[in-house]
Amino acid sequence: MVNQTSGFTKDFTETSFWKKVKQFAGVAGKEVVEMALQLYYALQSPDTPAWSKTVIIGALGYFISPIDAISDFIPMVGYADDLGVLAAAIATVKTNITDDMRAKAAAKWHEWFH
Repeated sequence: MVNQTSGFTKDFTETSFWKKVKQFAGVAGKEVVEMALQLYYALQSPDTPAWSKTVIIGALGYFISPIDAISDFIPMVGYADDLGVLAAAIATVKTNITDDMRAKAAAKWHEWFH
């Protein structure tokens, strides 16, 4: 996982993350956005180990990057690669994602779309 996304760590900034999520949340879908938010909240935690933060930054950098395996502008499949990268990152760092982080991600989604 780290090897596949580590080249995208340069693309991650907090500002670019929020811009991408807010701009494409409706198109990307709930699952993609909630995964990205869960990873973001795990990244913010001082309890998340450095190795997990490296994985998270790589995955979120891939999500933010305009250079994708599948262009985000292709209807229906544009976020499939992002979903795969985010899911792999979550599987890798799942022990560092707490119920509170999942709840914060769900609450943010609800705030934006209800």
